Amino acid sequence: MQGKGLHTGVDIQLSFFPAPENHGCIIKRIDLEGQPTIPALAEYVTQTTRGTVLANGDAQVSTIEHAMAALFSFEIDNCLMEVNAPEFPILDGSAKPFVEMIESVGFVEQDADKDFFIVKKKIEYNDPATNSSIVILPDDHFSIQTMIGFKSSILSNQYAVLNQLEDFATDIAACRTFVFVRELEQLLKMNLIKGGDLENALVIYDEPIQQAELDRIADLLNHPHKKVEELGYLTPLQFENEPARHKLLDVMGDLALIGKPIKGKVIATRPGHKVNTALAKAIRKDIKRQEVSIPVYDPNKEPVLNINQIKKMLPHRWPFLMVDKVIDITHSVVIGLKNVTSNETFFMGHFPNEPVMPGVLLVEAMAQTGGLLILHQVENPELYSTYFMKIDNVKFRHKVVPGDTVIFRLELISPIRRGCATMKGYAFVGDKIVTEAEFMAQIVKNK
Repeated sequence: MQGKGLHTGVDIQLSFFPAPENHGCIIKRIDLEGQPTIPALAEYVTQTTRGTVLANGDAQVSTIEHAMAALFSFEIDNCLMEVNAPEFPILDGSAKPFVEMIESVGFVEQDADKDFFIVKKKIEYNDPATNSSIVILPDDHFSIQTMIGFKSSILSNQYAVLNQLEDFATDIAACRTFVFVRELEQLLKMNLIKGGDLENALVIYDEPIQQAELDRIADLLNHPHKKVEELGYLTPLQFENEPARHKLLDVMGDLALIGKPIKGKVIATRPGHKVNTALAKAIRKDIKRQEVSIPVYDPNKEPVLNINQIKKMLPHRWPFLMVDKVIDITHSVVIGLKNVTSNETFFMGHFPNEPVMPGVLLVEAMAQTGGLLILHQVENPELYSTYFMKIDNVKFRHKVVPGDTVIFRLELISPIRRGCATMKGYAFVGDKIVTEAEFMAQIVKNK
């Protein structure tokens, strides 16, 4: 893609390339020595004035939010973007050219499981200086609503909503960035919008200005003089609430810097790049602190494997069967569950006056859950058993007591080869990791 930069005004070439699993979205500055890369993640945001700026060392790139919103709308996780300038081209001021480009070439579903950021409780960020706020609420899919308000006779209060990502291309992508005529000179003094014009932005004329002053501003922008007789938009609107829809687009592009698709409902009030990226940074910190997403457990949902089905796959029986049910299983991840009660036999001696589930049994429960993941890969699993060959990096973080529901998450570290599997396991109670370990197991056919 080729076009001028909104702020630099220079001609820019931007290319998108497919990337392997777990690559993420990364930007490469091919015009700089060594072609440095910048991950498209919130912790790399350095500025938010009239656009989102990312930097890694001396390399930086700005105005990336429209492209990121397009990638986010298609749930594209892995992409390499090569650009030969310190910003992305503004094109028509919207995400539509990026959407059309992606639709024209298509995209491929990869084998790795999609890693969602699942909102489990209300997340909120407020900026008192601008009266801006963003709230994300738990939901089973992504949606967003945006409310904007300006002290303007032309653009005051507007509202926009996107209920599903599938509607982005038709309802949001074509909505353009906007600016007030009264802001133009100040933005130029800030060394911005050198490439701005009526073709790549909605320009709003909401305060009377003498024609001579309008001509002077046009000269500063190197644009032809335009006679303006009435207040209003100098560019025809595509939607009555196009500014609000564009703000929604910007929120999506900035939240894409979380680095994961989101399952949650976003409510943004007077959003801007500053508050958008501040929330994304806070979420990124939480993701880093929490090495693995806490599984979502819905007790009303039918299990993937109930206790009778588990007994057909595992040889363990009372009092040593440590998995009550499996709530999710794929080719690489399994989520199991155990309800810990005061009737467990091991509490008789561990300890009578302060019952605590032995750590070794938490490891055993994870191992059994991992065994179910491995046996799920073979035909006639009842003909096979799993034997654990090695357990490494075991950590006990919190105690487990009667009344706790322990959720186990086991994931293959690498594909099963020659009958051997390596897995990483976690045990959760609520939102805390109580135990973690790495396992190696072998699949053996029963004699």
